This record gives sequence, C-alpha cells and structure tokens, in this order.
Amino acid sequence: MDGGEGEYNPRTVEDVFRDFKGRRAALMKALTTDVEEFYQQCDPEKENLCLYGLPNEQWEVNLPAEEVPPELPEPALGINFARDGMQEKDWLSLVAVHSDSWLLSVAFYFGARFGFDKASRKRLFNMINDLPTIYEVVTGAVKKQQKEKSSVSSHSGKKSKSNSKAQRAPNHQEKCTKLPPKDEEEGLDEQQDEDEHSETLCGACGENYAADEFWICCDICEKWFHGNCVKITPARAEHIKQYKCPSCSNKRARVDI
Repeated sequence: MDGGEGEYNPRTVEDVFRDFKGRRAALMKALTTDVEEFYQQCDPEKENLCLYGLPNEQWEVNLPAEEVPPELPEPALGINFARDGMQEKDWLSLVAVHSDSWLLSVAFYFGARFGFDKASRKRLFNMINDLPTIYEVVTGAVKKQQKEKSSVSSHSGKKSKSNSKAQRAPNHQEKCTKLPPKDEEEGLDEQQDEDEHSETLCGACGENYAADEFWICCDICEKWFHGNCVKITPARAEHIKQYKCPSCSNKRARVDI
C-alpha cells in the first residue's frame, strides 16, 4: 500500500497542501456521505485494516503496507476490530481522530522529506489549521461552533440561518441557502447575511459555503451540504418534501432492518 503516492509527488508547500486536501476530502467522504459502504468494508472478521485517503479524493479500506519502513506513514491499524464493540457514532468519531492524526503525519513527512525550513513548515501548518478537522465535521462540533458564533454576532431583528430553517416551507428556494428577496430598506443587511452563511461548512467535504453554489440542509441532522457533494440538483430539490442526507438515510435503513 503506497497511499497513492505513485500517482502524485508533492514538492512545494502548495503541493503538499493540495495533497492534504485531496486525502482529507477522501476521508471525509468515507465518514459522512459514504459511511454505509465504509461501515460494511470494516468487517471485524477480517485482518487488521486501515482507512486510506488518496490524493485523488478516493478512499479505501485496506491492509497496511508490508515493507518496513513504509513509503508513507501508515494510518491507525485495526479500525475494523472495534466496529461492533462501540456505538457507531463513537466508532466513527474515533476513526476521525486517527484520520486527522494520519493526515498531519503525512503532510509533515513530506515537509521533512523535501527539506521545508521553519517558515515553510509553519505556513503549511497554518494552511492546514484553517480547515476544520475531520473529527469536528463528523461529530458536528463545527456546526455547534458556528451556531454559538452566530448567536453572539447576530442582531435580534436579523433572520438567522436556524430561524429561516424553522420557518421554511419544503420548496427549492428555501432548501438552498440563497436568501429570499429583501425589501429595499433591508438591502444594507444583505452582505451581513451572506457573510454569516459564508462561515457555514459542508457536512460532507468540510469546505465553506460559496454564494454561487447550490446548498441544501438535512431535515434530520440539520447539517448543510453542497448539492454536488450529496448529488442533489436544484431541480431535484424542488420535489423533495423532507431531505435526508446520506448518513441519516443509512442510519434509518439499519434501524428498520
């Protein structure tokens, strides 16, 4: 197992960060939108398995590298053994923590291998630290932080993201984060509302909201997602009365079984 390194060989700080983001996006998919498939692949009856994130944003559950030392640092070993011995959310959170640790170890392995100086290592860490951790996304800690920040900064007369959700009807315009038309006297608050939404993070990829992207909220867990991340188009959203994200849909399916 080479972690996909044969296809990608980072050299600069920007290259290493691009590699980090690709692997991070892959791990995020495994633990959010692809969680059912990931759960099934982590069979406790199999040998020690690891969760790998590849630079091309694809993930895989596989055995660790046979060579010692390996080409890249290895992820946590034997994640499958604890799958049925823990609550699913606790198990996913534990895998998320180890995934965050692995991502950092790979990034700083490249930093050492390619001779990054102190300033370059610091810049790389700062770029990484600007993104939420996988653990924060998987556990919903990011959303909680955003709500707390919003409650402190929002004015009582200003429509917040959570308030608009509670009042919305099930149609496309209210399922995406684009705000309804404002009166002229409310025009001054438009930029503030956009800034508030810009702090929202996608529950699948962990990236920020962008004004030109379609954005949908799960009616069960209340996490927001890029339409592209959950394969929902604006046209399809018009016909959805209650949207459930992949993770909530999978959990419901397992309960029914």
